[in-house]
Amino acid sequence: MPTSDQRGRTLSASDGEAGFPFSAVVGQERLQLALILCAVHPGIGGVLVRGEKGTAKSTVVRALAQLLPPVVDETGARPARLVELPVGATEDRVVGSLDLERVLRDGEQAFRPGLLAAAHHGVLYVDEVNLLHDHLVDVLLDAAAMGRVHIERDGVSHSHPARFVLVGTMNPEEGELRPQLLDRFGLTVDVAASRDVDVRMAVVRRRLDYEADPARFAAGYAEADQEVAERILAARDRLGQVALDDVELRRIAALCAAFDVDGMRADLVVARTATAHAAWRGGDAVTEHDVRVAAELALPHRRRRDPFDEPGISEQQLDDAMRDAAAEAQREQPSSAQQDAGEADGAVTDDERRARPGDDPDDPLPPEGPGGGHEDPSPPDGPGGGRSGEGRTGTPVSAGARTPRWEVPGVGEGAPGRRSRAESRHGRAVRSSTDTSSGLHLLGTVFAAAPHQHARGRAAGPLRLAAEDLRGAYREGREGNLVVFVVDASGSMAARDRLSAVTGAVVTLLRDAYQRRDKVAVVTVRGAEAELVLPPTSSVDIAVRRLSGMRTGGKTPLAAGLLKAREIVLRERVRDPRRRPMLVLLTDGRATGGADPVPRARAAARSLARDAVTSIVVDCERGMIRLGLAADLARDLRGGYLRLAELTGDAVADVVRSSSARPSGAVRAA
Repeated sequence: MPTSDQRGRTLSASDGEAGFPFSAVVGQERLQLALILCAVHPGIGGVLVRGEKGTAKSTVVRALAQLLPPVVDETGARPARLVELPVGATEDRVVGSLDLERVLRDGEQAFRPGLLAAAHHGVLYVDEVNLLHDHLVDVLLDAAAMGRVHIERDGVSHSHPARFVLVGTMNPEEGELRPQLLDRFGLTVDVAASRDVDVRMAVVRRRLDYEADPARFAAGYAEADQEVAERILAARDRLGQVALDDVELRRIAALCAAFDVDGMRADLVVARTATAHAAWRGGDAVTEHDVRVAAELALPHRRRRDPFDEPGISEQQLDDAMRDAAAEAQREQPSSAQQDAGEADGAVTDDERRARPGDDPDDPLPPEGPGGGHEDPSPPDGPGGGRSGEGRTGTPVSAGARTPRWEVPGVGEGAPGRRSRAESRHGRAVRSSTDTSSGLHLLGTVFAAAPHQHARGRAAGPLRLAAEDLRGAYREGREGNLVVFVVDASGSMAARDRLSAVTGAVVTLLRDAYQRRDKVAVVTVRGAEAELVLPPTSSVDIAVRRLSGMRTGGKTPLAAGLLKAREIVLRERVRDPRRRPMLVLLTDGRATGGADPVPRARAAARSLARDAVTSIVVDCERGMIRLGLAADLARDLRGGYLRLAELTGDAVADVVRSSSARPSGAVRAA
């Protein structure tokens, strides 16, 4: 099977050597339960697995595919497939496209199915889903929710079933999914390596035993895996008979309302997950225990309203919410008791009114501590808790802050994002080209074939095409950039009580970088030298935490900060040459560190301009007397310029737009 970045990979249980058994995985009971529940009820919407590298995320997902029931289709029975979707996949490869070979050979419209069709009744696995283009993530989640794929493109209308277990894995240090996409995943599980010595020993021992003899190791767990597979099949058959009464439905609604989640998707996912859990444990009706398990898996990531909020629900928060939901659920008890007992007067005893469905002691696979281990996501001090001057600063954020849309001029080829224009496989078609890898450009193909129709003997009838007529679509989308923040944290800033406003502005800009899928680096300038607070990363929330602990005071070695930024840019150009850089400098321009500090700072700025680094200077100078040093730096950088007070004002678009007329390196606004 093809394994290129664009084509993906399809595996089945019969391919290659024996896979690592599902039952042999140690210390990931919570993840295993989430995957099982989605296998029982694919309508849950999939699982997002968040965790550090080396925590068996991929191993568990691949092991699950071996447990799914065989698929019966037009070719007969076959094992369920595991389809791996690479980050660089195109939309045509994912959803399918026009079969050009049959069009040219047979002259008929035909559809070539994509990876979603291959994953039907199997597992669709997306590693590093946070790096996948947002548009493709939307396509996957829509298909997972509806169970079908509808394609209207290239003159072809096609629909086919696509019911699969969607699993995405990601390392939060490499960047987060936007909250809107987080909400689309049914369940989320945070995984981490156990700190228990016995568990770690067991993990290593089993892995070494597997590598020594995969077939023998798998045979040792074949019976346990078969038992899990049979239980999944039995739970699927039982799912339609599991009752969800109004008592538990009210409990679910009260629980979701208590956590103030947006929309109704959370209520539906909790209801489906609770029903699947009841079927999995062999129950006939959803109980409070099923609802709690479902809430622990379905709600933590939906509480994340801000990009920099930590997802998660603490045990205490869940206990409190369950207690309040239980009280709300009792409102349904009288009518339920009346129906069950057939009492015409509707009388209910005190014991019945206080009764609550309890945990099932015979649950065959009780989850071990789901929901535990999540820290309280509430920050200890909150934004704006810091003070100016020597010491640590807070990171206040202005309510309703408006951020200018800065972008690098020209058209790049960087990673998918939302900032600057870029050639893309997923954007809008702007013209035709001879490269057909980004989809067929119908008009371009027709125009290329039209001059040859007489020579090909066409007097009437359909257009006569040849292979050389085919034209692809040249597409433009948006890319993410490398945004290097240089923040003046010196005494001249802190003494005037400006640093809290500056850090608030940086947080606003970092939030913008998060939404536009940028990599960011943060350099602070204070004391004797510049400090790289955060090396280039896609995890913008880490940048906010580093910034909140930034120390202030001392002199202003501004030249060192600009040279440090230039060093980062040049190094990243070697490491990631397609990601174009942007410099954001927040300073009052009053360089004081070293000999001839102001001329040296301006010389460093000119060197960045020669390197064609797009830049914007945010002037933090205040007071009646202004030296205009930050404006001089902006001219030397040949970049954009605005004052700190204008950062969230109405005039910002005009300020940034006017800079687009400057030479290469200037920032333009979209």
